[in-house]
Order: sequence, then C-alpha cells, then structure tokens
Amino acid sequence: MSHPTIERARERVLHQRLAADRGLLESLVTLPAQDVPELLALADEVREAYCGNGMNVEVLYNAKKGGCSEDCNFCSQSARFATDVDAEPLSSVEGFLEAARDAHARGAGELCIVVAVRGPSTKLLERVCSAVKLIKQQYPLHVAVSLGILREDQLRQLLEAGVDKVNHNLETSRRYFPSVCTTHSYEERWQTCMLVKSMGLELCCGGIIGMGETVEDRLEFLASLQELQPDEVPVNFLNPRPGTPFGDRSLVDPTEALRFVAMARLALPSALIRFAGGREVTLQGLQDLGMRSGASGLVLGNYLTTSGRQDDDDFAMLDRLGFEVLA
Repeated sequence: MSHPTIERARERVLHQRLAADRGLLESLVTLPAQDVPELLALADEVREAYCGNGMNVEVLYNAKKGGCSEDCNFCSQSARFATDVDAEPLSSVEGFLEAARDAHARGAGELCIVVAVRGPSTKLLERVCSAVKLIKQQYPLHVAVSLGILREDQLRQLLEAGVDKVNHNLETSRRYFPSVCTTHSYEERWQTCMLVKSMGLELCCGGIIGMGETVEDRLEFLASLQELQPDEVPVNFLNPRPGTPFGDRSLVDPTEALRFVAMARLALPSALIRFAGGREVTLQGLQDLGMRSGASGLVLGNYLTTSGRQDDDDFAMLDRLGFEVLA
C-alpha cells in the first residue's frame, strides 16, 4: 500500500495539476528511506505527464579556466584557493566554435558557455557575443551562457547576439549562502535571475546539494526556485575539490540526492530538471535509477574541472531506459 504522503502528492501534482506546496515538501523530505523508491517512481510519472519522454542533453564549455576573483567555497576555479586548476586566458572565437562543433557532433542539443567570473568585462562580453552569433549561424544548438552577475544592458547584448538561456544558480538557501560565498551576496544573484526573466531570456537556475546545508535549507532553496519559476533547474551534488574550503566534505548520500531530485520535480513539475555535476561520484551504480527520479536532462561528459563518464555510456543508458534524446 502506498505511503499516505505519496498519495497526497500524487493527487495534488498528477490529478489536480498543482505543484507540491511547502507542507507537502516538508512531509516528503522526512519520508522514511524505505519509501523513497516510491517517491522516485511518482516523480518519474510526473516528469512524463508534464514533460513527455524527451531527454535534454547538454555540453558545458569552460571558456576561461580558473582565476576567478570570488570565494565560492566549492569551486576550484577560485584564485583564492590553492587547487590543481591552472588559470587560462579567455578562449578565442575559434575556440568557442570548436566547442560548438564538438557538442553538436557528440549529439547534444544544447551548449552552455561558462566563464568563472564575478561578472563579464566589456571585452569578455563582446567575445562571447561574437562567438554566439557565429554558433547560431552554423549549428542547430540551443545556446546558454553562465557569466556571473549581469546587468540589464549586458543581458540585452546577449539577447541580441542570439543567446537562448542564461544560467545563474542560487546554489543554496538564502540563510546558508554566506557559508558558501562572501564576495558577493545572495541578493545579487537573485536580482540577476529576475533581470534574466524580465528580458525574456530563458532562466537556468539551480544549485549544489551536500555543501553542509540542513534539510530546512533544502526546503527554502526549493521555495525560492518556486518563486523564480526557472525554465531549467540544474541539480549538482558536491564533488569535494582538494584545496577548496569544502574539500574535506563527504559525498551526499545517494538516497538523499535522489530524494532531492524527486522533490524538485514535484515542486517544479514543468521545469527541465537536469542532472549536473557530481552525478557519477554520488550515484555511482544508481545512474539508471537516477534518470528515473524525475530528471528530464543531463550534462554530457566533463563538468568544467572534473570529468564525467563516457558519452557512449550515457547514451546507452538513455536508450535502455526508453528516453528520446532531444535534438
């Protein structure tokens, strides 16, 4: 017999077509571990009912490795920490085009250009815009960018260049954010997200689970995402990087990782919920189950400074599970 909380969730999200509210999410976050598989199955039903059977596959392109001025405690690209990431200059336009060619050849439908900076300089923004214009002319790719804190005039330039989506993660709850980063505020991130939406660009906004946040922080994080209503929610799991302040943290428990993905699906039933960094090290042999926990997208291959698994393994998994990879 189904757990009463899961039946309530089924009635609200599948039958009434309403997102899970705070009270329901509070009940789901404390659901006994033995009932989590049933929660995952419900989230998978919700994913299919709201989003169909398509799977969005994305490739990340790290266009300027390392040297970031910010002190995000999880990030090995910060210039403030002694990590194994050597700073590299911003890529040439040809480098961007090569990344687009590679993403398209690998079967991805989306390319996300990532630059680890507080916000883009004029030169950086101009180069990204020049590259995006050429990418959109030559390849049938959905193009996203992740360029830090952005102003309205910068977003307008990105929109005019043909950018489809802007990524700017909240990372965690407002309460816990100062424990993650001190060189900029949660409010600055929030305002960037609001500006992205006001400009008519798609918003990609998610975060990282397993940084030391509490269950209450995860609920607050989901509540903030419900307020923002992003088009995409990338879910990362902390992969502790040597040399960073979070380098000695433990991996998040796989059951809790999958519980959060399922809760994100019920909280934001129509959103693209994407498995992102830390998927392989956290889930290990539970990859197939992970893709049946409400996700409708994944990042293919490398995650900026850490490696993922082979493309063939991910495509074989998606085929085995009956997903249709979206072009």
